[in-house]
Amino acid sequence: MACRFGLLVAVSMAFSGAAQAQTASAVGGMQAAGPGGIWLTQAGDAKVRVSKCGAGLCGVVVWLKDPIDPATGKLQIDDKNRNPSLAKRPIMGLSLFSGMRTVGSNKWSGNIYNADNGNTYASNISVSGPDSLRVEGCVGAICGGENWTRVNR
Repeated sequence: MACRFGLLVAVSMAFSGAAQAQTASAVGGMQAAGPGGIWLTQAGDAKVRVSKCGAGLCGVVVWLKDPIDPATGKLQIDDKNRNPSLAKRPIMGLSLFSGMRTVGSNKWSGNIYNADNGNTYASNISVSGPDSLRVEGCVGAICGGENWTRVNR
């Protein structure tokens, strides 16, 4: 079965080679830009709006490269979710982050939802440059992540 979007971190797979984090040096002592904005996943198949919500961060799917499920001809839904009441919700507008709280300078920890398999994982995100967001997660002892690229400010 083809993945609908390779978003999330590929935390559900063994990582065949984690991508090197993009590094961007701060110019003139300025810190990297914050996490707010719209980010393109490493695979380029989804965009996620990251914004402040309450004391933490939210991450919501705002664009899909392939919004139509080829099997049904309809908009993609969260059909891998084990909760039947959630399995019919659209992927567009789906909240991926929960409980993302500040744990350091430009670093947040919480949970991330993977609509490719319906599971939620412990996750960390960090700003690794003005236009690079590192999204990481673990499945048991296997950890990895990907870099998302800012598409607007």
